[in-house]
Amino acid sequence: MSKKKQKETKEEKKDLIKVEEPEKPTLVQEIERKQKKNLFIIINIVIILILIGIFSIIFAFMNVTKSVIVNGVSIKNIDVSNLTMQEAKAKLEEALNIELNTPIKLTTDEYETTLNTSQIEFKYDIAKAVEKAYSVGRSGNIIQNNYEILSVAFWGKEITPEYTYNEDTLNYIVDSIESKIPGLVVQATYYKEGSELIIIPGKDGITVNKEEFKKYILNKIVEQDALQILENKNNTLVSIPIQQTKADSIDIEKIYSEVYTEPKDAYYEENPFKIYAEVEGVDFAISKEEAKSMVATVSEEYRIPLKLTPANKTINDIGTEAFPYLISTYTTRYDASNVNRSQNLAIATGKINGTVLMPGEEFSFNQVVGKRTIEEGYKDAKIYQDGKVVDGLAGGICQISSTLYNAVIKANLEIVERRNHSFTTSYVKAGRDATVVYGVIDFKFKNTRTYPIKIEGSVCSGVAEFNIYGIKEEVEYSVDLAPVVTASIPYATQYIPDPTLAPGQQIIVQAGGNGCKVTTYKETKLDGKFVSKEIISTDTYQPMKAIIRIGP
Repeated sequence: MSKKKQKETKEEKKDLIKVEEPEKPTLVQEIERKQKKNLFIIINIVIILILIGIFSIIFAFMNVTKSVIVNGVSIKNIDVSNLTMQEAKAKLEEALNIELNTPIKLTTDEYETTLNTSQIEFKYDIAKAVEKAYSVGRSGNIIQNNYEILSVAFWGKEITPEYTYNEDTLNYIVDSIESKIPGLVVQATYYKEGSELIIIPGKDGITVNKEEFKKYILNKIVEQDALQILENKNNTLVSIPIQQTKADSIDIEKIYSEVYTEPKDAYYEENPFKIYAEVEGVDFAISKEEAKSMVATVSEEYRIPLKLTPANKTINDIGTEAFPYLISTYTTRYDASNVNRSQNLAIATGKINGTVLMPGEEFSFNQVVGKRTIEEGYKDAKIYQDGKVVDGLAGGICQISSTLYNAVIKANLEIVERRNHSFTTSYVKAGRDATVVYGVIDFKFKNTRTYPIKIEGSVCSGVAEFNIYGIKEEVEYSVDLAPVVTASIPYATQYIPDPTLAPGQQIIVQAGGNGCKVTTYKETKLDGKFVSKEIISTDTYQPMKAIIRIGP
């Protein structure tokens, strides 16, 4: 083949190849292609969103039209899913009623008591908790509601109900429990006896961390679980937080500043009427340095001689115009044939008789009556100790503090410190008593009237009586106590084998008595019409066990 022919053949092949190659799209064509692709994507997204929207509307409509709580919601671990608000409230009330009626045990190694939630008026806000449960999946827009419903269905939602309680009553109960725990720290005390100042050193012991104690109680109440209670798996025990505490050392400077007084005569003023009691001058008969050296030694008590300077004019010298009005009176009865007990009552009453309290002044039973000793004339009489009736020095003193307590209440004075007995008494109803133990438990009150008051006490022919005199107030209320027994605590029986008795023979050593829980109200009236009613104390009295000797 000629070169010319070969050349023409090659050129024809090139032309054929050129014809077979696709043409490249133009810029306009590329833009149109991308626009179509984006449009397709947008259409798909819109369709998906529409489907989601339709599903959400249907899902939301299905749940909104239901009048029940959505699935997965619980209140205090109690499942309320798919219940109406009324059904949820009923279920919750039933469970919480079980929880709140289960006593809480409060204990140390040497002491145990119980607390019922009703004593501190503990209540859950059930209605608010149910409303909160019902609002799940209903409080936002459609998307938010649906998300919440699905989330709660998978993961659940726990609602903690709010609660309220009477903090003042809880504080009182904690204080009352602390006073009854064995081995409490005893701080140094002092009192004036004749021309001597008697100082009793303190004793190391334990104290209760009250703030922690209150937290433990509230946490334990909240932790109660109805299901575990029914299965007997519920732990109701609260360990009372105690700590070892050293008693304060005797501070002579502080005692001297509180004891030292200049003598002042009693007097009164008119328009407006005011009365001022006499003040006996009191000073140490020895130097403060000698007193400090005295208390630096180890002793059960220290006696510091006093220099007393009487006032020239007393309130009794002023006349009856100082205390013309009988504010209140209260009496209790005792067995006058019990000579020892009668003598104890008379000694304590004699210490209090004639006491005058200025407005704002505080009365301390232990400080006024002083330490109960043989030297003071006190005798052995029946007392409560460790669940038994035994003989003890100055037995019966608490009848005097209890009688005075009721007279003070009726005078509408402020109670500063008061504790109930461990067991009920025979001379006043439960809730009306006031126990005292020197150096540990005191009865204190304050004269909150406008004018001074005078306390007159007597013990005679089986009747212990206290009268409180003063000036009549512009508005004079009548006040009394109304104790209400809220629970009864049955007593146990202890049998003591006695080989000296015939087989089966029984001799009752001590009759048993039920204990109780008492809420005492202070009722105030004006001219016979009801004014107010308030809780003044919540007390627990332990049962007195029966003790029986039995033959083999």
